[in-house]
Amino acid sequence: MSYETGLDPLDNQKPEQTRREFLQGSLAVAGTLLASQVTGAKASAEAKPKRPNLVFFFGEGQRADALSIAGNPILKTPNHDRIGQEGIRFRNAFCTNALCAPARATTLTGMYSRSTGALSNEHLNVPLPSDIPIFTDLLHDAGYEVAILGKVHIHNGVEDRYWDYYFGHNNPGNNYANPFFKEGRKGKIGPEKQYHNVYPDDLTVDRALAWLEEDRGDKPFCLLVWFVAPHEPFFRARRHFDLYRDAVIPKPPTFDDDLKGYPGKPKGFVDAENKIGTTPTHVACGSHEGIVKDYYAGLVAVDDNIGRIFNYLDKKNILDDTAIVQGSDHGFFLGEWRLFDKRLMHEPSIRVPLMIRYPKRIQAGTVRDEMVLDTDLAPTFLDLAGLPIPQHMQGKSVLPLAKAADPSFRQEWYYEYFEWPNPEAVRPHRGIRTERYKLIHYVLEPQEFELYDLVSDPGETQNLYGKPQFQSIQQDLWNRLDKLQAQIPEKKKIAATA
Repeated sequence: MSYETGLDPLDNQKPEQTRREFLQGSLAVAGTLLASQVTGAKASAEAKPKRPNLVFFFGEGQRADALSIAGNPILKTPNHDRIGQEGIRFRNAFCTNALCAPARATTLTGMYSRSTGALSNEHLNVPLPSDIPIFTDLLHDAGYEVAILGKVHIHNGVEDRYWDYYFGHNNPGNNYANPFFKEGRKGKIGPEKQYHNVYPDDLTVDRALAWLEEDRGDKPFCLLVWFVAPHEPFFRARRHFDLYRDAVIPKPPTFDDDLKGYPGKPKGFVDAENKIGTTPTHVACGSHEGIVKDYYAGLVAVDDNIGRIFNYLDKKNILDDTAIVQGSDHGFFLGEWRLFDKRLMHEPSIRVPLMIRYPKRIQAGTVRDEMVLDTDLAPTFLDLAGLPIPQHMQGKSVLPLAKAADPSFRQEWYYEYFEWPNPEAVRPHRGIRTERYKLIHYVLEPQEFELYDLVSDPGETQNLYGKPQFQSIQQDLWNRLDKLQAQIPEKKKIAATA
């Protein structure tokens, strides 16, 4: 695969239009609407309700069930839970490419990987295409002050975009004991600096709180706090050294079956090296029990820091004037089929948490089961701010679901994974997920396939692909998969420096 030549094995169809064609017109219309709206807002500021502040807590590999509000019997996350208890919680939220950099690009742009060109974690020094706005660009144009802090881990760290405040790093795991960060203000970012004897997420929130204290007049703010924990090497905050010492961590039912494979599991799945203790990649990861305990301890540290932001907003009496969004870049395997990491299109890897608290538009305790995606985050932030959503964004705002359930919101969605070769030996694949079925297509030769009925087999243990009684369902899913892919414009090139 080459970033210079385009998409690779997943590109088995010619899209109906290029990404550039897709963007044209959409941005012009959105820009006209935005200019009109900003002008109108200045002319009648007193007549319009105050725009909300925005806070975006973004997790690193946080599974959808890694929350006490989601029923986790061991992990306690009271500050996370508060967002869902006092707002809306989505029980079926997903990422569309379960890998850090692509997922973060999708979150910022509202576009699929094949449209942004951010296909994998490779080429992290290459900026996102300049003709694709990220949602904070549009918020800044509308008068918001914007800041990003923590683990950015995206092409060029989005350092080429405007930030009123920047305090980030582009390292996947950073150095927990002595982390590196770059700091910048008003669009100018300085050199990397190392900080000693401080937990990186604690330092991130220290700086976030200091920035919130600054005088910005009547301007609303958009604050992105993106955590590094619990990314491996699972370095614990010192205050959590003894946490879960006596807890019993059960093994997933499929933990001892990875090498045999369940009936019909593809060879590519069985041979993938993202496994605990049995493959070269993660042979040094320690015991399953130790990994899970350290993973949970990292999320408790995240929860502590979310609580610090909550306390500040409460103290300043601006909590209810602030929309708080919590999500994650991707899910994480914690021993299912002895798997570790993410990447594959199986439920532990693609399911993520998503919760929003904003009492002026969302009733407390709302829970929804519609399928929502990371492509929906950028449109949702613009909707929260009362701004137009550019037509090129491939997701849609989830805020209408706060008013009423909508079974027609999304019946199916497209997944893609490109990175190959890679340290985990996970083969490129694409797929479609509906409310009931999932079809996965491993695109390299020899091509392989998985098909699951998620109602009767939520654990994805019985591969139905090729079984005669499922032929009509299988063909229907193929047709729908190809149609979904054709609707996503392709990014032909990323940059000459790639």
